[in-house]
Amino acid sequence: MKLHLTGPSDKHLNEIITITGSKSESNRSLLLAALYPAISIENLSNSDDAQVMEQGLKITEGTVDIHHAGTAMRFLTGYFASQEGKEVTLTGSKRMTERPIEILVDALKSLGADISYVKDEGYPPIKIKGQRIVKDKVSLPANVSSQYISSLLLIAPSLANGLELELVGKITSVPYINMTLGLLEEIGVQTSFEGNIIKVSPQTTVTPTKLVVESDWSSASYFYSICALSEPGTEITLSAYKKESLQGDSVLAKIYTSFGVETTFGQNRITLKKTDKKVSTENEFDLANAPDIAQTIAVTCFGLGVGCHLTGLHTLKIKETDRLEALHTELSKLGASISVTDKALTLLPTKAIVADVAIDTYNDHRMAMAFAPLAMCTTLFVNDSEVVSKSYPDFWNDLKQLHFTIIEL
Repeated sequence: MKLHLTGPSDKHLNEIITITGSKSESNRSLLLAALYPAISIENLSNSDDAQVMEQGLKITEGTVDIHHAGTAMRFLTGYFASQEGKEVTLTGSKRMTERPIEILVDALKSLGADISYVKDEGYPPIKIKGQRIVKDKVSLPANVSSQYISSLLLIAPSLANGLELELVGKITSVPYINMTLGLLEEIGVQTSFEGNIIKVSPQTTVTPTKLVVESDWSSASYFYSICALSEPGTEITLSAYKKESLQGDSVLAKIYTSFGVETTFGQNRITLKKTDKKVSTENEFDLANAPDIAQTIAVTCFGLGVGCHLTGLHTLKIKETDRLEALHTELSKLGASISVTDKALTLLPTKAIVADVAIDTYNDHRMAMAFAPLAMCTTLFVNDSEVVSKSYPDFWNDLKQLHFTIIEL
């Protein structure tokens, strides 16, 4: 479905938006609840990814198709590998079969898992025969996707002897690792993270525990962008959020001060306010711990007519699409002066924005949502807009609440 977007005529916004639970926290919580039925979950994400994860966990044999859900692919690989007696083939979309899984598979096989490739070596689909895993030591490169690491950590307490995981090299995406460890500790599992060694103790049962999923900070990023592109005095309140967040993307609150947006924390909510503070013209951010907000920040800077240099983006090459190349292509269509490498992006200040450009989304939810705030500055089209359901099905309705005009074509 193609949409035509026009921003609100009055750029002084004042609205309250409720955002459902974090996809990242939801999928971790769902896996833990599958391992320990005494766990219940509140504020679960209504995203496609969470639904695919929930459905996949109920399957005991046959094919498990996770479509575009990379988190589900990594987490379910670890889960099924450790489930003695279950035998599945884990597959997904065409893009999913192009996203590497070898590092995680090798780590699990070194622990005693029985996993084989159905087609291309190193890529899904994979056939998994669940085993009782008794080995308790494994190592991984420290700079890989945190989802590989979390896949191992989430199943660790259910393993016969727990797990000692060594991360080799410089660690990236630490907040996502800490999110996983925080949830394990919340259900009573003993963990430690010292230097490059993570230890998780074995635990057969847990006491009844309710995990309340915080709303998604990645989803909040698009409202930070809208606020940054609005007039001073705009206030957008988002719920449900907490100051001491487990999510790495909560760094938004600090980053967007460079773009004149102040964040106030209230009870289970945040209020974003656009101030008359001068916007920084040169912006350099290392996003190794929060790569999912790179697209939003780049588009915000373009809309404000300021430059940015974003680093730590090496994991974006293997996301739903090659996000660095996709950003280069789509921002260039709008008139941006942009260059990318395999791990960084540089945008030069640009004053003019080409109107009525059709943004291609590449089966990537974040491409659609990151570019939508540009309707504050110009009219634009978004192709295949339904892709947002992967993480944020209510996105377009929430933009309408902010008085965006959205026409289906």
